[in-house]
Amino acid sequence: MPQAILASIALLVTAGATLALGQGIRVVIDSGFVTGSTTDMGSSLIIFVGVIAVLVVGTCVRLYTVSWIGERVSADIRLAVFEHLIHMHPGFFQDNAPSEIQSRITTDTTLLQTVIGSSVSIALRNILMFVGGMILLVITEPRLSLIVLAAVPFVVLPIVFVGRQVRTLSRSSQDRLADVGSRASESFRHIKIVQAFNHQRQDFQGFASVVERALRIAMQRIRQRALLVGIVMSLVFGAIALLLLAGNDAVASGSTKPGELAAFIFYAFIVAGSVGAISEVWSDLQRAAGATERLVELLAARPAIEDGGESELAPWPQRSLEVEALSFSYPSRPEISVLNALSFAIAPGEMVAVVGPSGAGKSTLFDLLQRFYDPDSGCIRLGGQPIDQYKLSSLRGAFGFVPQDSVLFSGTLRENLTYGKPDVSDTALRAALEQANAIEFVDALPRGLETPVGEDGGGFSGGQRQRLAIARALIARPSILLLDEATSALDAQSEQSIRETIEALKGEMTILVIAHRLSTVRQADRILVLEAGQLIAVGPHEELVSNNDLYARFAEIQFAA
Repeated sequence: MPQAILASIALLVTAGATLALGQGIRVVIDSGFVTGSTTDMGSSLIIFVGVIAVLVVGTCVRLYTVSWIGERVSADIRLAVFEHLIHMHPGFFQDNAPSEIQSRITTDTTLLQTVIGSSVSIALRNILMFVGGMILLVITEPRLSLIVLAAVPFVVLPIVFVGRQVRTLSRSSQDRLADVGSRASESFRHIKIVQAFNHQRQDFQGFASVVERALRIAMQRIRQRALLVGIVMSLVFGAIALLLLAGNDAVASGSTKPGELAAFIFYAFIVAGSVGAISEVWSDLQRAAGATERLVELLAARPAIEDGGESELAPWPQRSLEVEALSFSYPSRPEISVLNALSFAIAPGEMVAVVGPSGAGKSTLFDLLQRFYDPDSGCIRLGGQPIDQYKLSSLRGAFGFVPQDSVLFSGTLRENLTYGKPDVSDTALRAALEQANAIEFVDALPRGLETPVGEDGGGFSGGQRQRLAIARALIARPSILLLDEATSALDAQSEQSIRETIEALKGEMTILVIAHRLSTVRQADRILVLEAGQLIAVGPHEELVSNNDLYARFAEIQFAA
């Protein structure tokens, strides 16, 4: 990119200008101070000022371009990681806490931005200065330069050895910082529960424990860094002391001019300063290496759900839903069978209710229909074709999902409602709100559809969020509507309105509903009764009450008015 080329040129120019200052000092001393010539002194100073001007301009350009590159790289990494993770299967986020991932995307990339925008530039500049300074040392005074060359191995070895320890500690430090963010996020996201149980003190103690662990790791890293800098400075300035002693003898004997000695000492300090700067930023580079490892782990993660190749679904009249011998266990609990040889078929336009005790596999069935997970065995067909042959975007576009815990995102109400269909018309949007019995409270809002929605929709009641979630699903006009206890938080009037909407939609779309209310269940054409992941009964309400003991107990207890 142009910025990288410009930064490289500026880096070379500034390093060259800095090294040229040594020759400027030699000329000023030998041609001006020693000879006493005013003309030579003036010419030397003009050249000296010109070199400084080049150094100043080059430094400004280098700082700007390198900082720009750091910010750009950081932003690109954030985008790449987010784009990769947003397509990962939901099981990935059970094994990797979202709050920890958030820490990696923010703190780790910020660290990389700092290192790339500052430390890398400093390191490259000082490497150039070190190499150039060593060359000029040898050219200026070959005999004295042997002292510097002899000291190089003793300086490099501590940088390499201690640097490895700093890298390991840096990785641990970033992990512990992620723990800090996770602990704080969990407490703040569930602040009502924390305060309802008066758990603030315990949460603070737990947070303090995590912070202290992070601090201990950070202090170990800081001690290693301080040790490294101390060792390097001692060795470097010890070598300079020997140089000064040997240089004094060389000037006294007449074998070296004062200007040459001054230039030699200048380059010696350049080399010493370069080594010192490299030793300081080396730990930053190791920290960046640790952060990069964490980000690479995220980018290297492969989704467990592979996309199919077919993008066209069967025409609506042929979009039957067939589940054949479906068995599934969650990867985190492979010994527990959530679904076991489940089989049923649903015709287009049919409404089917799914009932059963908690843990029967009802919500898991919805997850498998949308391919958030793939079954261990068995098959799901949509329109006669296995769903794993469809592209995920096409398959999931056929479903409209309303979860029990309705989720709203930050943004405006309009953005939330048009989440699955951004180009929907205002007429269709308002029609969906009316169907969901949400138009009245939406119109009552001062800003209407442009009302900002806080995180998780905290400004709306549970019933309002549920109605908005139903409207969002209806706006997308899906082929199959999945309702996971979608009326649980509604009052009687709103529930009646939603039941009427569902009744009107029967025949227009397939409706599959997880229900615990008698009114919703009786509305269905058929009822599937699940127990321990198995289908134990199928039929209408009246038939199941008479023929199935589990359903009869549900009807008596859970479905009671």
